[in-house]
Amino acid sequence: MPTTEPELRLILDTHVWFWLVTGDRQLRRGTLKTLERRGGMGVSAISVWEICMLDQKGRIRLGMDRMEWVRRALLDADVWVVPLSPEIAVESTRLPGRCPGDPADRIIVASARIHGVPVATRDRQVLAYAREGFVKAMEA
Repeated sequence: MPTTEPELRLILDTHVWFWLVTGDRQLRRGTLKTLERRGGMGVSAISVWEICMLDQKGRIRLGMDRMEWVRRALLDADVWVVPLSPEIAVESTRLPGRCPGDPADRIIVASARIHGVPVATRDRQVLAYAREGFVKAMEA
């Protein structure tokens, strides 16, 4: 994992990070190249939790120890973890408009708002929220 935080330019939604790491073909054509060119990618700390919970519930298979997968996934995708700060936690409770109801999505959206960067996502609710102008988003 990087020892210093690079300039954050984009937050990957949990599924986008997973697809990027696993080479899943669900990413839109050109998205991978766009992500690689953009650099400065981060994932919310809540995404680490989400991935591990999905593995625990059997909805995905990581094929190795969860901590080992996370370490490798951060290195392989060249992303760093955006910590869950008090500002992000509070922002997630103050989101304007019709924000996503899922707590993890709220944390990811709040992280993007606090850092002033877009979210790369395929989540319909997050994309709709972006169309309302409350967060920047890039459809993955």
